[in-house]
Amino acid sequence: MNNTGLFAILIGGLLVNNFVLSQFLGICPFLGVSKKLSPAVGMSLAVIFVMMISTAVTWPVYTFILEPAGLGYLQTVSFILVIAALVQLVEIVLKRFVKPLYSSLGIYLPLITTNCAVLGVTILNIDKEYGYLQSLVNALGAGCGFMLAMVMFAGVRERLETADIPKGLKGLPATLVAASLVSITFVGFQGLFGL
Repeated sequence: MNNTGLFAILIGGLLVNNFVLSQFLGICPFLGVSKKLSPAVGMSLAVIFVMMISTAVTWPVYTFILEPAGLGYLQTVSFILVIAALVQLVEIVLKRFVKPLYSSLGIYLPLITTNCAVLGVTILNIDKEYGYLQSLVNALGAGCGFMLAMVMFAGVRERLETADIPKGLKGLPATLVAASLVSITFVGFQGLFGL
């Protein structure tokens, strides 16, 4: 079991090892849903929920079923199946109770199933040998880091809409340049807490 403190794990997932801006996982929804603040926040909350629930389910599955049975090599496949089932649950709940958010997320909600940030956090918890509580804290930190990146970038993209940008850079080129600049800001957190 890893002896890293819970606060260090939380800050690590939020800032130091931000899945989107430092590790470049989850770029699809980062670029696709961050045009406006409201869908970005909604997507982020859905990702936080899925990360937490996925971790709560995958850690015991690996620790108590796969590893003792010598089936650790099935980790990725089983984790993807768990995540897919949980995303379907989130999609059903949003469609039933939060229809405007469901509509604004569109195709990106089912893409949480293949969001490598969600899969990445569940696998990272096993690879770093975190205990159950540490894994949950890491998932929370990673989810909040995803939200931080989405909210920051949604603000940047809303400003880009009204900015005087040269014609050749409008659209995707300006978005990618802005994403790289936002990502560079997180380089300063590298080495914090030795994570």
